[in-house]
Amino acid sequence: MRVLLVHPSALMYSEIFLRLEPLGLERVAGAARDAGHTVRVVDLQVAGEDRLRREVMSFRPQALGISLNYLANIPEAIELAARVKRVVPGCFVFFGGHSVSFVAEEVLQQADGAVDAVVRGEGEPVIAPLLDAVRDGGVDGVPGVVTAAGRGPAPLMLHSIDSPLPARDLMRNRRRYFIGELDPCASIEFTRGCPWDCSFCSAWTFYGRSYRKASPEAAAAELAGIREPNVFIVDDVAFIRPEHGNAIAAEVERRGIRKRYYLETRSDVLLRHPEVFERWARLGLRYMFLGMEAIDAAGLDLYRKRISPDENIRALETARKIGITVAINLIVDPAWDEEQFRVVREFALAVPEIVHFTVMTPYPGTEIWHTESRRLTTRDYRLFDIQHAVVPTTLPLGRFYEELVRTQAVINRKHLGLRTAFGAARVLGRNLLHGQTNFARMLWKFNKVYNPERQLADHRMPVHHELPLPKRLDVGDRRQLYVHTRGATQGAPSRRVAE
Repeated sequence: MRVLLVHPSALMYSEIFLRLEPLGLERVAGAARDAGHTVRVVDLQVAGEDRLRREVMSFRPQALGISLNYLANIPEAIELAARVKRVVPGCFVFFGGHSVSFVAEEVLQQADGAVDAVVRGEGEPVIAPLLDAVRDGGVDGVPGVVTAAGRGPAPLMLHSIDSPLPARDLMRNRRRYFIGELDPCASIEFTRGCPWDCSFCSAWTFYGRSYRKASPEAAAAELAGIREPNVFIVDDVAFIRPEHGNAIAAEVERRGIRKRYYLETRSDVLLRHPEVFERWARLGLRYMFLGMEAIDAAGLDLYRKRISPDENIRALETARKIGITVAINLIVDPAWDEEQFRVVREFALAVPEIVHFTVMTPYPGTEIWHTESRRLTTRDYRLFDIQHAVVPTTLPLGRFYEELVRTQAVINRKHLGLRTAFGAARVLGRNLLHGQTNFARMLWKFNKVYNPERQLADHRMPVHHELPLPKRLDVGDRRQLYVHTRGATQGAPSRRVAE
């Protein structure tokens, strides 16, 4: 079967700081190809819609899959689906990905016939049986699939994340992927899932608080096959199990692999096992992302981070001693006033680390989607990108965005712009010598992307597709929030869910 897989265009945040290869889509492509299908991939983060148009016209796909890990891409995906259906009327169109898993029925209804199915949960174990069912019939009986007839059996989870291998060879424009100065940059997955339960996050609800590890041998073998000199380790929390991080490091050392790395982890994980991160620093770990989320105990308790401000500060000190550059994330609450913005700006200017800011956003799949008492001020999917306020603000909305951009500008003053260009001359020179311009372009784009007028104007866009209203839910039993349950794994029988 001819299968075309598509990743939608980049979001606001990706216009400056990073543009990551769609690793999940590449793994689904690998699984489909392993099953004998002819697969092509178009990533609209790095390719124009004219490229997609040419692929549809020349390839005439029998199945089109669109990856929706981000809510903000849903309106774009529905429009793409409708256009492809007009050009190739018999094409089977399906959506899959993290975010759409939580709003599958609503998106199907909104698509008004342009989408045949939504896949809930992991895509790798379902793609082959789904494509078989498209050919032979019985799509509504495929695990994890939602159609107009309702939900089929429960989604399947992979037993092992060692396979399928990502079909990286199908990706054009690989040199367009980067994160900061790591340009170009590939991505890799060592573990999947998160055992913590932060109230603002949907990683643990998607995976049912499961946690799986790639075998050290498979992880190192995949890493050795990556051509790019830089690698982003996409794990939600890297090196939770120190023995696993050390085992992969040993394989990397044995193979003599030399890369530069960027990863995400938690402060308490770093503090418990600094020796693992020291070892990886010797192997090339240069950057670390820490989701601190708040600088005070009240904020950390609100987001159920299960960590103290003191631990966060000690983690920053530990990373400095190791020689790893840290990027911090802080969550901006729309309830903040000018004084709270001022305090956070002072903190951001006082520490040497890179400080990023994201706006508190109740997403479907998170606990606060069901418990947040403030009403949504918009249900426009496109504004659910952690850069817009979607609940009431204490300040007038225009003033809120002025304070937000003023606070985000701390990044610009400290880490972007002309001064940074002089400081990063060696890195820029090396990248430009190899034809890499992503990092160079990023340095001057901040004021074009982040400005209060643009963000305020986004609220005035015509809205054609809206998020469903959140349902009040007693989350005493948090399993009600899960997409995956540990009992449903690839190869195990699954019962049909009654509608």
